[in-house]
This record gives sequence, structure tokens and C-alpha cells, in this order.
Amino acid sequence: MPLSDRLAMLPQSLLPKRALTVLMGRAAAARGGAATGAVIRWFIRRYGVDMSEAADPNAAHYPSFNEFFTRALKSGARPLAAADLLCPVDGAISQFGAIVGGDIFQAKGHRYTTKALLGGDAQLAARFANGHFATLYLSPKDYHRIHMPCAARLTRMIHVPGELFSVNPATAAAVPGLFARNERVICGFEAAFGPFVLVLVGATIVGSMATVWHGVVNPPRPGHVRQWRYEDSEVRLERGDEMGRFQLGSTVVLLFPPRPLRFNPAWTPGGAVRLGQAMADWTD
Repeated sequence: MPLSDRLAMLPQSLLPKRALTVLMGRAAAARGGAATGAVIRWFIRRYGVDMSEAADPNAAHYPSFNEFFTRALKSGARPLAAADLLCPVDGAISQFGAIVGGDIFQAKGHRYTTKALLGGDAQLAARFANGHFATLYLSPKDYHRIHMPCAARLTRMIHVPGELFSVNPATAAAVPGLFARNERVICGFEAAFGPFVLVLVGATIVGSMATVWHGVVNPPRPGHVRQWRYEDSEVRLERGDEMGRFQLGSTVVLLFPPRPLRFNPAWTPGGAVRLGQAMADWTD
């Protein structure tokens, strides 16, 4: 690893990331009255949060920071495009494109494998060899619920323990295999076109990740891989439906199978995206 990358990682390597995450998670869940309201108002000013899009735009109505952070959008705030695959979040494009064999491009000089991302599950990873990926970063100001890119049936969920590095662009450029090293929740689906996965990647101070069918997945953090199978259930979600949320934001990675796919020509790494916009279309 280049010296510049090692130096960029050093402050995060020294931080007690897990203890800090637990502490911040508890603080964010606390109902602190006037103190909570003051923190929320500061956060809105600091990050330029657009509360006019919220179902409840009054910051004083949120009893905890988590309830503010995972606030719902008002009806009609995110119209759904006429595309095969919708953007599932508000945020910024980290990277997107082809999976080369089993390798995913993270940033200049860094790649990681689908097998590593998927918790070592070689059989699942093989379904996405030479397929397509998209990595989307949610900044603090963004809406932090995740929605479905298309209609699909849930087949499995896997919680993989890991590191808790920050997932901002600077860290993605410095930490090899970042998204396959951090804690993550892998959600596997079957759609009309075949399988896809939507991976929720944890990060420093991300208190928890939750899905609509399970609730909070972490904590607990037992230190080993946990898996839930849903093949025999009827958990079906429609395009645009909420599927999960972050409490104190992070990154989503999507994997799609090896069929001809054309990403939105307006997409570019670093570009802003919004929930419901066109992400891609199948071309076969």
C-alpha cells in the first residue's frame, strides 16, 4: 500500500471505532428533550438538510436524533422514473460498471471481489461473475431510507461482521477492499430478470442497519456471520418500496447478473443521485 494511503488510514486505525459506534448509537436513540432538539437544529444547519421534503418538516417533532435521521419523505417527493432499475437512495455515485470476472472496482488502485463482499459465499458470488455493480454513498444530509430498484422476492439475508471504517470518498480511495471489510447486511432477491443483491455497508458511528421485514439487524453484533433464509416465505417488495434504513448513514452496493445492461448515460462517479431516478435498463 502506498505511504500516502497508510497515512490517510492512520487516524481511523487508531480510533476505538466499535466503542465510538456503540456510544453514538445510544446517544442517537436517546430522547433528550431540549438537548436533542438543539442537536437536530445544529445538524440541519451544519449539513444543509432540506426539511421541506420531509413528511414532517418541523424539527421539534422528532423526539430522538435517530427518528429525525431516518425521517420519511412527504408523498410525491421522489417520483419513480420509467426505467427497468431505479436508483434506490439519495446520495452520490461512488463507482458503477462491469464486474470483471469476480472483481469490483472500488477506486483508483483498489479492487475487491464479489466473494469477499458476500461474506465468502462462493456460490452466491458466482451468480454475479461478469455482471454489473453500483456503489452509492449516502452523505449526512441525505435521506437515509433505502428503496427497491425493482419488484422482487426476498430469498436471504446475511449479516457479516467486520471493520467500521468511514465510507466517505477519501477513505474509499485509501482503504483496500473497504466495502468487503466493513460490517454489512447482504439482502438477496429474485426478480423477473434473475438474482440481485443489495448490500448495506456499515461504517463508523452507524448505530444500526434495519430492514422492513426483520427490523434492526445490528446490534447485536455477535462476531460471526448470521444468515436468514426466506425461500419458503412470501416476502415480496414492489419497485420503489422501502426495504431498509441506516441509522447514521453509509453506503449501498448493488450487484446484478451478467445480462446486457445500460446504465443511465448521465451517471458519472461523484455525481449526485436521487431515489427513484433511472439507474439502468436491460438491453436484451
